[in-house]
Amino acid sequence: MTELVPAHTAAHTAGSPGDSPGESPAAPPAVRALRELLDLLLPARCAGCRTGRSPLCPSCRAELRTARAGPAGPQPPPAGLPPLYAAAPYADPVRQLLLAHKERGALSLAGPLGGALAAAVRAALGHPGDGLAAGAGAGPVLLVPMPSARRAVRARGHDPTLRLARAAARELRRAGLAAAVAPVLRHGRTVADQSGLSAAERQRNLHGALLVPARRAARLAGARLVLVDDLVTTGASLAEAARALRAAGCPPLAAATVAATVRGTSRGSGNRTGDHAPP
Repeated sequence: MTELVPAHTAAHTAGSPGDSPGESPAAPPAVRALRELLDLLLPARCAGCRTGRSPLCPSCRAELRTARAGPAGPQPPPAGLPPLYAAAPYADPVRQLLLAHKERGALSLAGPLGGALAAAVRAALGHPGDGLAAGAGAGPVLLVPMPSARRAVRARGHDPTLRLARAAARELRRAGLAAAVAPVLRHGRTVADQSGLSAAERQRNLHGALLVPARRAARLAGARLVLVDDLVTTGASLAEAARALRAAGCPPLAAATVAATVRGTSRGSGNRTGDHAPP
């Protein structure tokens, strides 16, 4: 199954300093090809543990492959957050791998990290109470990535969350599941910098910030929607994304992330990768 809404054809809104602004086209193909070639010709030490002579050592690769995905997220969860599953805690080496992929352009990590994200989606699929388990007449699974700020995409040269969603969808298709990516979320207004805000303050800051254009929502009918992101901290961004999808008449059944901070109420993380904190 091909991607439902190609990212390069979607309408974009102006970037803003908020949690999940509108996305933007990734770097030109020549830039991506050069970056991937350099990964092959000049392998760095493992991004996860800083040992060896490859971007991902066997030990860290095995940690991603054997991650036991399960329920995750803050307790209590923010209002409107769908059932959430994560592949691993947000701790080294997974933390370092996510940072290397997102902030340092280690594109070769997208496949292994996408595999971990697929494991989180499969964990959701294995829980019939969440409405995702396959059955007679079940529609395809559509992964809805959190959108990235245009200026962040320009600075990084790629959209990390969209890239991970595509890698996860490929992994799910290899396992025989009808899965695709639907980058339908758009940013409708600017929001304040999230740094230092409590979970409740983040929710108020984000409420009403995201939307789904009607022409996109109409194409989601009959599908099982799963929100996806690289990391969850307070859950505020995913809760707002779920609200936007419900408002468009296409509620998500679950959310899935590669990693999650330790369960508990958070007052805003010092790192700037979770919940699409302002880049």
